[in-house]
Amino acid sequence: MPVPRKAGWRRSSVLDPAKGWIDEMLRSDLSAPRKQRHTIERVFQRLAREYGFREASYSTVRNYVNERRPQIVAEEREGLGFAEGMVPQVHLPGEEAEVDFADVWVRLAGVTVKCHLFTLRLSYSGKAVHRVFASQAQEAFMEGHVQAFRVLGGVPTRHIRYDNLKPAVNRVCTGRSREESQRWVAFRSHYGFEAFYCLPGRDGAHEKGGVEHEGGRFRRNHLVPVPDVSSLEELNEKIAAIDMAEDERIIHGNLTSIGFKFTTEQELLAPLPADDFECGITLTPKVGRDSRIGVRQCNYSVPARFIGGRIRVLLRGNELLVFEGRRVVARHPRLTRRGDFHDDLDHYLDILMTKPGALPGSTALATARAEGTFTAVHEAFWSTARAAHGEAAGTRELIEVLLLHRRMPAQAVHIGIEAALRAGSVSAAVVAIEARKAAGEFPAPTATPDEEPAPWEEPDAQAPPMLRLLQLPAARRPMPSVAAYDQLLTRRPKGLA
Repeated sequence: MPVPRKAGWRRSSVLDPAKGWIDEMLRSDLSAPRKQRHTIERVFQRLAREYGFREASYSTVRNYVNERRPQIVAEEREGLGFAEGMVPQVHLPGEEAEVDFADVWVRLAGVTVKCHLFTLRLSYSGKAVHRVFASQAQEAFMEGHVQAFRVLGGVPTRHIRYDNLKPAVNRVCTGRSREESQRWVAFRSHYGFEAFYCLPGRDGAHEKGGVEHEGGRFRRNHLVPVPDVSSLEELNEKIAAIDMAEDERIIHGNLTSIGFKFTTEQELLAPLPADDFECGITLTPKVGRDSRIGVRQCNYSVPARFIGGRIRVLLRGNELLVFEGRRVVARHPRLTRRGDFHDDLDHYLDILMTKPGALPGSTALATARAEGTFTAVHEAFWSTARAAHGEAAGTRELIEVLLLHRRMPAQAVHIGIEAALRAGSVSAAVVAIEARKAAGEFPAPTATPDEEPAPWEEPDAQAPPMLRLLQLPAARRPMPSVAAYDQLLTRRPKGLA
């Protein structure tokens, strides 16, 4: 028989005198804000400064805090008589959806920028629609809904869950009561759905856990590594293709694919209204002497003929449109960083004809080079023209060539430049002749906005009312039907079933 083992003797820890103080600090964290709780470093500092305790090493304190903190949390919950948990929910098809934004980084035209991933997820099928926007502004928030509703082919019939996003909520009141923005109320009324606002903070995040998880899952699986694209439009086209492919995915715990369940759910969604809601906001900034307008602390160029006046713009989630009457005369990607600018070289050509020396150092030329619209072919023509005619005259020949882009396909103009250079000519007239020969090989160009004819002329305000009515464009919407109201009749006309 082996000799019985002696009872072990546990040596007291050097930290024993300080354990009560550490426990007191950790218990105070239970009611403290999440970002202002004791770190291990702070506990170690307080033991030395406030209690004069320096006998224990940092690693000893660290090990005790890591062991004791979860025990204190468990003791507190046990004392309150409940354990935190979750209650599984049932989601009926077509009734509910969840919406959220997630941050995402994108390499856009060679520059890494922070963007925002909009996600709308149907609660029953798990079908999700994702779009990336430059900001979380109200315009982007509502445009994300419009695009999602188009993809889904309808609107949830019960409600959509949100946290307390600024684009929708002006003020959080008591309970679930919210003071909503007027445009958001108009948007909801247009599409006919209710909003369910989750509780503020971490508790509310669990009320729409499906979309919280979906945003992170999509980012990890499809936006790693950082996407490298020339525009957000290009990125969103890729994301739309990914969304369609994900219909084949089976969510954990389900027996059928997302697409299979969505087939059932789509039929139960509320129909879309006849027209989309215009999510953009209209502004009328003044055009400065630099042929720019300021919108939300960012600057955009407009055609030089508008200098000194005011012009109407429509600011959307990812773009800015500039109008002359009902005609679009400029289009820019939306900027978000204060002081950023976007210049279109075409807007300055009329000024540069009289000031050719301003072209080499212009921001519009730098932007055109960065975006690839001012190509190596243009560079070769410009350098040859300056060598042949001098700086000013050679630059004017280049500007004449750039003006050809307003009415000819870009490919045809490039072929015209190459043909002129091969012939030893740096004349814009020769480029125009050669470009016209090649123009038939390419599809008709999309005219620059300021070359497009207006779809209809504004009626003359002095004309008689009937003449003004005749000048309005033809109505394209079908006449609405009121046949559904017959269901309210108590005595139905003869002949109606």
